[in-house]
Amino acid sequence: MTVLLVDAANVVGSRPDGWWRDRPGATGRLLSRLAALPGRTLPAPDGSLVRCERVVAVVEGQARDVPAPEGVEVERAARSGDDALSDCAAHLVEAGVPLLVVTADRGLRARLPSGTQVAGPGWLLAALDETGCAPPA
Repeated sequence: MTVLLVDAANVVGSRPDGWWRDRPGATGRLLSRLAALPGRTLPAPDGSLVRCERVVAVVEGQARDVPAPEGVEVERAARSGDDALSDCAAHLVEAGVPLLVVTADRGLRARLPSGTQVAGPGWLLAALDETGCAPPA
């Protein structure tokens, strides 16, 4: 059972779909899609399967006040989203929780605890599409 820790701003910003016109709205749509993942088994980035127990999304900036849908735990970054995500990852790893972090940010990836499994936004968005967690119309 794995916790999916999502860099929400990084995932939202990975597709040029107009997110910059409404960052909170784009983040809310992503969180709504993520809410369908707890309890599902997904193809992991390495080709194995991963069972998603919990989803934790780190939000920052203009999206900090977006409501958390049921099924998604939201970490609201008081300052840097990268700081909040790396701190959250460290706490989860210290607690022995299997973790998969979703971000394309190389600097953030370098700050994660050694051995942390990481996937890019493309992997997550494809997994959401494949599991029927389509974007709202």
